[in-house]
Amino acid sequence: MLKWLAIVLLVLLALLQYRLWLGEGGVGDLGEVRERVAALEAANKPLRDRNARLGAEVLDLKTGLDAIEERGRSDIGMVRADEHFFWVPGVAVEAMPVVNPAPAVSLEAGR
Repeated sequence: MLKWLAIVLLVLLALLQYRLWLGEGGVGDLGEVRERVAALEAANKPLRDRNARLGAEVLDLKTGLDAIEERGRSDIGMVRADEHFFWVPGVAVEAMPVVNPAPAVSLEAGR
């Protein structure tokens, strides 16, 4: 009786080991899933960085007047009344996002 029980338990252990190492969802599949996760993380990193930059720009536009002025100047060519605008053909200027460390509340409080 104990001999048969030992044989059944050994066979069960062998089947479980087979499923662990070679079966579906085993160690081999785990390695493939980890590789896919690493590839997707690498693909998502530039997108996360872009989203962080856009989030900072949105926050700056919501809180700072300087960013709104800079956006107006670069996108639609706004010029103040006391300024002169000179357009030079053939010269392209890339607009860099401006990050305003001081929120608009502190600017208003100082006035």
